[in-house]
Amino acid sequence: MEIVSTGNETITEFVLLGFYDIPELHFLFFIVFTAVYVFIIIGNMLIIVAVVSSQRLHKPMYIFLANLSFLDIFYTSAVMPKMLEGFLQEATISVAGCLLQFFIFGSLATAECLLLAVMAYDRYLAICYPLHYPLLMGPRRYMGLVVTTWLSGFVVDGLVVALVTQLRFCGPNHIDQFYCDFMLFVGLACSDPRVAQVTTLILSVFCLTIPFGLILTSYARIVVAVLRVPAGASRRRAFSTCSSHLAVVTTFYGTLMIFYVAPSAVHSQLLSKVFSLLYTVVTPLFNPVIYTMRNKEVHQALRKILCIKQTETLD
Repeated sequence: MEIVSTGNETITEFVLLGFYDIPELHFLFFIVFTAVYVFIIIGNMLIIVAVVSSQRLHKPMYIFLANLSFLDIFYTSAVMPKMLEGFLQEATISVAGCLLQFFIFGSLATAECLLLAVMAYDRYLAICYPLHYPLLMGPRRYMGLVVTTWLSGFVVDGLVVALVTQLRFCGPNHIDQFYCDFMLFVGLACSDPRVAQVTTLILSVFCLTIPFGLILTSYARIVVAVLRVPAGASRRRAFSTCSSHLAVVTTFYGTLMIFYVAPSAVHSQLLSKVFSLLYTVVTPLFNPVIYTMRNKEVHQALRKILCIKQTETLD
């Protein structure tokens, strides 16, 4: 990436403006979002520990869930520290740091898009083909899917980053967001960013609409299968679980599609920041709750861990 000077000044960093226009709420926001960040880390770490430590949870669904928790922890951690810094002082980030933040956050968010589709497909196989499920989703298959989702995220965003490094940045250096948003970041380039923008649009359409379509198709077939079951508690529980999963998935995919497939739909920068919070903070916050809310096996594993910790403390 070429960093050129404007007059006698050389751009070495960007300023993340964040929620600069409401300074009276900064201290309150710092407390609230610090608590949210801690909850995200603890909630997702508990799921990871439960899956790793419990032999009963060494199944595809829980392996996928543990990887989802890893992704949520990492990509939230790529964004929130700078956001919290912005509530206390002016948040600056080097040009290379901005590019690195985008690469990490974008790669993990892309991987999560693909992983959510894999999780929906896994539930479809488990519910619609229960007898063939162990064969259809064996260890080699589900581990291959996990590795593919992680690698695909880094490959896709690595291509975008490679294109961005060819751009020239010569000012201004203010990004009106709490993280290095691609559209705003590239919009500051002095050279023509259209190749990077068009490439990102094409990759966004591929990585968002196709997995989202697979998720909707999987859940639609699950609903059809559940409707064949006699009415009762099992059907209600299945519908409740599917609806809660779809609510989180729709929030995550919907906001990402608005940003990267149809960015012109967001006319206010404040509204843009609110939408950003939905997929950078709200979704990772609720994923541990939504995906374990009605899961007795996870509850038992967590209770066992907490009981062991209490026993060790008493001893």
